[in-house]
Amino acid sequence: MSTAIVLVESLTGNTWKAGEKIAANLQQAGWGVSSVCSVRQPELAALERADLVLLGSWTDGIFVAAQRPGGAGHLWAMPSIAGKRAAAFCTYALNPGKVPAKMSTILESKGASVLGGLALHRKKLDQHASEYVERLLGSLATA
Repeated sequence: MSTAIVLVESLTGNTWKAGEKIAANLQQAGWGVSSVCSVRQPELAALERADLVLLGSWTDGIFVAAQRPGGAGHLWAMPSIAGKRAAAFCTYALNPGKVPAKMSTILESKGASVLGGLALHRKKLDQHASEYVERLLGSLATA
């Protein structure tokens, strides 16, 4: 069974909820999820065992401009994930801008093979988490 880990940087709890919903959707699809944990204190053994690393953050910045991943310093400080497949997700209220692409850059800098990213609206977490996992599994099937 393939195993994923979900690393989350959350400010208000929305991104944490999104990470839990993504984990639940992956488990329903037959994946093992070793951990949903803070990117600030990742479970290193679970990270080492994971076949797939999912990185989530909130959208920071001015509402319509200069968006960036929230807590970006913590994202940049995460351990190397060289050789692992990875994908990003962010939560947002108004406009995520290019946050998923910026998070993909962070994952690439950590050595990951990036499958993409998706923005999840904070009021549509159920729907968007399901869509994220659907797209992710589709990317994994063609990778």
